[in-house]
Amino acid sequence: MRLRHRDGSVVHLSYCTNVHAAEDLTGILAQLDTYALPVRRRLGSAVLGLGLWLAAPAAAELAADRAARRRLRRELAARELEVVTLNGFPYAAFQAPVVKYAVYRPDWTEPQRLRYTLDLATVLADVLPADAARGSISTLPLAWREPWTPERFDACRRSLSMLAVELAALERRTGRLIRVAVEPEPGCVVETTAQAAAMLSGVDTRYLGVCLDLAHLAVAWEEPAAALARLRSAGLPVVKTQLSAALEAADPVRDGDALRGYVEPRFLHQARSRDGRSADDLPEALSWGTPTSPWRVHYHVPLHAAPMPPLRATTGVLTDALRELLGGAEAACDHLDVETYTWNVLPPRSRPDGPAQLSAGIAAELAWARDRLTDLDLKELPS
Repeated sequence: MRLRHRDGSVVHLSYCTNVHAAEDLTGILAQLDTYALPVRRRLGSAVLGLGLWLAAPAAAELAADRAARRRLRRELAARELEVVTLNGFPYAAFQAPVVKYAVYRPDWTEPQRLRYTLDLATVLADVLPADAARGSISTLPLAWREPWTPERFDACRRSLSMLAVELAALERRTGRLIRVAVEPEPGCVVETTAQAAAMLSGVDTRYLGVCLDLAHLAVAWEEPAAALARLRSAGLPVVKTQLSAALEAADPVRDGDALRGYVEPRFLHQARSRDGRSADDLPEALSWGTPTSPWRVHYHVPLHAAPMPPLRATTGVLTDALRELLGGAEAACDHLDVETYTWNVLPPRSRPDGPAQLSAGIAAELAWARDRLTDLDLKELPS
């Protein structure tokens, strides 16, 4: 989906396909008909954007086979789908029965992470629409916070420097600019915009920047205006924004039963209290005893639907961030990706029953996001 900002630039809105489990090219192509095409038709959109997730084996296969990349582009075009952004955070098996800490490996100290990201860049350079200004790839925030040493930080910086060199070479070969965006997340080496400003100081900002995940921003209790001012001051571009909302419990004692309804075995759900307490997963937070302040929980909930009462969603943080990014005279970010990967682990009464209901839910999220953007005077483009 494309919208026009008042400055004349095109803003791309997509949904992230890491909610789907397929990890090979056959399965990825099947997703297009099972989910993406029904979503586009429900929205009545001329073109639907996908924030494509490719597991490492699929990315390697496509990067090694130009004919396969051309086939993927043809299959997308035949369904009026387009890809300007890839999610390069999960390496593989993101919808496995248990993911938890495995999603942070390999990290940026390991050569597999650089290889995977370069494979993704090779793929994106070929599937990117001809009239798109650039492509983007979101990636993990260097590593999980433990273990962390100066030597590991040096290894990450060397990998990021090499990444920028290779992206520059790719641009010279293909004429396509691909940018990689580090995504701050609670519990990681880079979990706040302040840490992003410190850890990414001096990187080549033509090719490297930040992916602002708005659920993560909320869980860290960051205010959007201050966070974006901090990134601007550091000279770090917001290459990509993930439109997501977290859970909020105003009174965790009163809301305990509702919070327990969101405990599930697949993903980590980091919790942060307003008074500074932190937990790596929701069950740990529920064992704290009597809390003294509200909590926010890293659980991506559908944008358009309220969570289990009396819990709330942090959609206010999301709308404030969109106003800061796109409500002014110039667009501060042009790649927006709705990333609710937790649809299949929601509490049973909120969980979709089959592909048709999941497609309907994704379409409703995108419609909600589109409405927030048109409220900011962006105009949906007909094609």
